[in-house]
Parts: sequence; structure tokens; C-alpha cells
Amino acid sequence: MEGISTATALWGAVVASGIYHGVNPGMGWPLAVSAALMDRAPGSLFKALLALAGGHLLAMAAILFPFTALLFLAEWQREIRIGAALLVIGLGLYLVFNRRHPRFLARVPPSRLALWSFLAATAHGAGLMLVPIYLGICETIDTDAGHAAAFELMSTNTGVVGMVAIVHTLAMTLSGGALAFVVYRWLGLRFLSKGWFNLDLFWAVSLLLVGAISLALVL
Repeated sequence: MEGISTATALWGAVVASGIYHGVNPGMGWPLAVSAALMDRAPGSLFKALLALAGGHLLAMAAILFPFTALLFLAEWQREIRIGAALLVIGLGLYLVFNRRHPRFLARVPPSRLALWSFLAATAHGAGLMLVPIYLGICETIDTDAGHAAAFELMSTNTGVVGMVAIVHTLAMTLSGGALAFVVYRWLGLRFLSKGWFNLDLFWAVSLLLVGAISLALVL
């Protein structure tokens, strides 16, 4: 029962982080609004959202998939989780003191939204935030090396990675898409110019919290 409740809480964290990323304008929903307004076509909004979702999904997978290979070494799982937690905390500290957006993102043209989304999610550590959650989910699955071959272990973890990335990206796209549609349909450019909200500091603090909680659970 305890394992089920822990897994439920961790999957809830996957969804919550997706909603959080979706609402954050830094993950690109204003670009979808801009595309629809410039083209004067609602279809452009959804095309842009799909491109942003594709790039975000690739960024999540690119960060998470290497950890499936690391989990081959089941006896090192504790060390891996500690290292991942410290990495997330380190990025959070960096972003607290350096909140400037990477300049290279401004050089990616709007026609390449998927590439922009991939680079933005990677640069802001969006995928890294999921690593401790993913490792916690893996711990709720029977991954004892004495009861499973290494290939089977990696296959299981690969499936979990896919589910984590897909569920997270779906939550991100639905929340960001809903906000983008409201802005496009009713609020317009005036909201984007006057109602912009900055979540950079909150983003950095959230990374610190995720890393600290994960580290506390391991220790």
C-alpha cells in the first residue's frame, strides 16, 4: 500500500511539473499566440503548440534516457539518485543568481518552434527537474538485480522514461495550450504586453526544492 501511494504521489509530481512548465511563458506558449495572431488563423495556434510539444518531449527524453543505462548498475542506485539530486540543486542555485535568458534562444527563428522548445527546455533544466522524480518511480518497481536480467531491467526503465516524458509533455501542452487559446481568443496582445508574469525565480526555487526533497528521501 505504501509503495502504491508513493508511486501515485510521484506520478502526480510528473503531471504537476508538466502543468507548471505549460503555464510558464518561458516554455513558449506566447509564441503560439503570436503565430496565430500574425497568421490570423486559429489553426496556426495548434500547429505551434504541437511543435512546442514535440521539442519539449525530445528534451525530456534526451535528459531521462541516459539514466536507464545508469540503472544497469542497480547496486549504485543510491549514489545515482544522490548525484542527480545534487545536480538539480546546483542548477537551481545557478539560476537563482543568474536569471538571464540564454542569448542563443533569440537566434532561433519562429519557423523552428520545435527546435526552440527543445533548446529552451534543455537550457532551463526542465528535463533535469524530472530526473529525481523518475528515479523515485523506478524505485517503486521491482528492480532487484537478483530477480531480473540486466536487459529486462533496462527495458522496464525505458518504458517508464517514455511514460514520464509523454505524461509530463501532455500536461504541459494542455495547460499551456489552454492559456494560449484564452489569450488569443479573448485577451490579445495587450495582455501579453501588460500581463506578462516572470517565473524565473520561482523556477529556480522549485529546482532547489525538488533536489532537496529527493536528497532527503535518499538519505
